[in-house]
Amino acid sequence: MGSKEHKQKADQVDNYMEKLQHPFKQEVERLRSIILNANPKLQERVKWNSPSFFYIKDLAAFNLRAKGYVQIIFIFYDGNMIEDPSLLQGNWKDRREARFHSMADIEAKQSALEQLVNNWVKLIESK
Repeated sequence: MGSKEHKQKADQVDNYMEKLQHPFKQEVERLRSIILNANPKLQERVKWNSPSFFYIKDLAAFNLRAKGYVQIIFIFYDGNMIEDPSLLQGNWKDRREARFHSMADIEAKQSALEQLVNNWVKLIESK
């Protein structure tokens, strides 16, 4: 993807976030920052009606319909799953979810989230 197309997708997310009315908007912004800064290979776009992240394949997307927390759905392919019980939950075949209940919860899980993002990139690159 060229830098012009990348900027358009980033602008698309910024516009989406500008208009977003959500009780956890600040937390969503912080999570976006952590994920994007964890690995420079990641890009962001609006997909599935929310900010989402990708590199070669889709990595994750916010589910902004969740109540009482911010939910991020992480996508895994070909049965290759990253397990991290401190961050990820669920037992679906191709995805896991992470829940963040407050800014303090985000800060407490930041290191695990950064590690997850980088492990996911390594997993995708190993294919």
